[in-house]
Amino acid sequence: MSQIKVPVFSESVSEGTLLAWNVQPGSAVKRGDVLAEIETDKVVLEVIAQEDGVLKSVTKNEGDTVLSEEVLGELGAGEAGAAPAAEAPATSADPSQSAGGESQAREPQAVPAPAAQSERRDDLSPAVRKIVAEKGLDASQVPATGPRGNITKADAMNAQPGQAAPAQAGAQPAAQIPAGARPEERVPMTRIRQKIAERLKEVQDTTAMLTTFNEVDMKPIMDLRKKYQDQFVAKHDIKLGFMSFFVRAATEALKQFPVVNASVDGKDIIYHGFYDIGIAVSTDRGLVVPILRDTDQLGLADIEKGIGDFAKKARAGKLTMEDMSGGTFTITNGGTFGSMMSTPIINAPQSAILGMHNIVERPVVVNGEIVIRPMMYVALSYDHRIIDGRDSVQFLVTIKNLLEDPARLLLDL
Repeated sequence: MSQIKVPVFSESVSEGTLLAWNVQPGSAVKRGDVLAEIETDKVVLEVIAQEDGVLKSVTKNEGDTVLSEEVLGELGAGEAGAAPAAEAPATSADPSQSAGGESQAREPQAVPAPAAQSERRDDLSPAVRKIVAEKGLDASQVPATGPRGNITKADAMNAQPGQAAPAQAGAQPAAQIPAGARPEERVPMTRIRQKIAERLKEVQDTTAMLTTFNEVDMKPIMDLRKKYQDQFVAKHDIKLGFMSFFVRAATEALKQFPVVNASVDGKDIIYHGFYDIGIAVSTDRGLVVPILRDTDQLGLADIEKGIGDFAKKARAGKLTMEDMSGGTFTITNGGTFGSMMSTPIINAPQSAILGMHNIVERPVVVNGEIVIRPMMYVALSYDHRIIDGRDSVQFLVTIKNLLEDPARLLLDL
């Protein structure tokens, strides 16, 4: 018999929440299987089986608070299905508790689907089963990325309802909201959302944040991408996007204005001699910022591959604490959602953040003539305690000049 323990948390994380058990007591597991998921205020961690065996018992239920290296259950030898039913987590038998711990008293308990509907239906954890029911998914159509071909919570959250699951005999119809009703629902914040709220409020309270704006003519980069896209893909097996140009331009600008790459520690200013740029990524659990390390040593292809890897890990909930630790500067792209202009909030303890926005064709004056160009507003929010207005404006102008003449990025001019 071996103990199943919570992974070791980093020094900045004190506790987590058990999101879901992916297997039930009595189920056979193999080494490397994901037994459970734990959410901290930074990332979602996976509890991995260290050996083959059968899940004998669990000591923590979904929604419980857990500490670093705390025992979650026991794994032992035996045949599948041998564990007593009494050892099953309370959440699997109590419909009043969900994976996040919120009350579900107003919702009818999900009725298991017939085996013919999906061969993977029996593999669904309670958390996944809840998402599948709420989104009206057919589990047999959801792409599964679990180690045993099972559907993970990330799979269910990312799936789009293409065809509703067949109606189940004896299932209760969805409750109809009466006309004129004013329904409300109270849902507790996830740990990640709580941490995001705490950090954003702390930044506003402790920094002298100011934002400066400019605009970039994106035609030169768009023309360059169009001309070399096929060759770039053939050589590097990845598409050439806009973000790699912004990362390279920001890196060069940070070299010229080191105070923008600095941070405040009490009454000291720490100047960083390296360039670790965070790329803000929106996920179902909230905004996360994985870090591209040493961007001054990365080419466009390296940057694109790094961003692509982070995007895949973020969608699958696989980002680690190491992926998001540190960083000297951040870039966020609200343009992917259609934002025209915004004032991004600094990612503490950094001192500045660059905001990209939507590209829109607008009339502009070029060489005394009015022409139509694809234009993007860019914003730099910065900590006015250490960054003067002159440096912030010139920093943003440097980025603008590099992007409007991308050859300078390649020639290091």
